[in-house]
Amino acid sequence: MKKICLLIASLSSVVAIQAQDSVFQASLTPDIAIYSKSTEINGLSLNIWGENPQHGIALGFVNGSSGDSSGFTWGLVNYADSYTGVSWGILNVSKTSFVGWQDGWINISQGKFTGLQSGWLVNYAQEFHGLQLGLVNYAENLRGVQIGLANVAKNNAWFTDFPDKLATGFPIVNWSF
Repeated sequence: MKKICLLIASLSSVVAIQAQDSVFQASLTPDIAIYSKSTEINGLSLNIWGENPQHGIALGFVNGSSGDSSGFTWGLVNYADSYTGVSWGILNVSKTSFVGWQDGWINISQGKFTGLQSGWLVNYAQEFHGLQLGLVNYAENLRGVQIGLANVAKNNAWFTDFPDKLATGFPIVNWSF
């Protein structure tokens, strides 16, 4: 009996060490939260300001996702390292990659973006594949369509002689494939 209890205790401690994730997180700041910011959240995060790797729903004022994350974020400011899913906020920022839909006043993708960026003011992407809808759309490397008042695609072959011959953007619609 003693050996069985010892075995169960050992196995449960190994399982507890392996389970570095949670289904619920509540954060005032990344350092004042139920779980540390390195804990993966596979469920719901409610944040004043939260920052965790996550696969689920993050609701709050500032939602940060570290590492490879996915799901749905809704807040004033959303930022992520690498994200797959939907991000709705006033400001949305992704560092390395984003696949899905960013919707906000200002959307910024500093790496590769695949999907839809819809913004009231500005959409910016380093490398963009998909559709940008906004007042001002900018992509260093565009593979897709931009629709807005001002649309800039730096890689468009028509613009290689800028500023001598053509502008780097078009009003209303721009594309590059």
